[in-house]
Amino acid sequence: MTLDQLRVFVAVAERQHMTRAAEALNIVQSAASAAVAALEAGHGVRLFHRVGRGIVLTEAGRLFLVEARAVLARASAAEVALAELGGLVRGVLSVQASQTIASYWLPRHLVAFRRAYPGIEIRLGIGNTAQVAAAVHEGLAELGFVEGVVEDGHLLSQVVAADRLVLVVAPDHPWAMSPGLGLHEMAEGGEWVLRERGSGTRSAFEGALAAAGVAPGTLRVALELPSNEAVRAAVEAGLGATVISASVAVSGLEAGLLHRVPVNLPERDFHVLRHRERPPSRAAEALLALIGRR
Repeated sequence: MTLDQLRVFVAVAERQHMTRAAEALNIVQSAASAAVAALEAGHGVRLFHRVGRGIVLTEAGRLFLVEARAVLARASAAEVALAELGGLVRGVLSVQASQTIASYWLPRHLVAFRRAYPGIEIRLGIGNTAQVAAAVHEGLAELGFVEGVVEDGHLLSQVVAADRLVLVVAPDHPWAMSPGLGLHEMAEGGEWVLRERGSGTRSAFEGALAAAGVAPGTLRVALELPSNEAVRAAVEAGLGATVISASVAVSGLEAGLLHRVPVNLPERDFHVLRHRERPPSRAAEALLALIGRR
């Protein structure tokens, strides 16, 4: 059976008249009669008694009317749901972001999006750059925000912001008093606290080392830690040096727990990733448009 057949049946049942039902539906009477006849013939059930020039529901027809109305109500609700999803009235947007972005850059954009589209639920997952890229690749997230470039032919990448890396140590660290050191001397002459391999911050720092002619493997890494906050805390406690986002370091610098070593490090880009073969939803487009305006 079809929804059109159900609509005709309900219209006829409510009016007990084929012609008036056809007029209400803006169809010809023969089409209404054919729809009812198709339901009856297709299921071997008589839905109406023809009494004189009128029609009345059979017992089967009365029972079926309840079900038909319920189906049409669900179909109407489904149409409303699609309209709301398309109109950003409600829906779900799955986003993954690397730690630096999720903790320090993305929240203000998500707050602005929530205010603009309160019916859209945002599901945010956090991981390192490699994990975020994998989530977008596998369809677990529609958008992924990462630091640096991701090499994956299935993903499209677009720059959405820029970030500055800074090299920091504790205030009593020897480098805090030696502003003339370069990356070569620092790489070979001190201990380091770094994020784990696969993080955007670690990759960006190693890229800067390589550009300066320093092999990343020459670093003496005292600790590898899985979060920016843990790295910052270890350096504040006096264990070695690190390179982190300026936004991560700012609280420690302002509190006098960290000292910024004046070494030239390049800016890095924040990228948004999405799958090449999956068109963005209206919600994803709206979030990206909002970020582009801020």
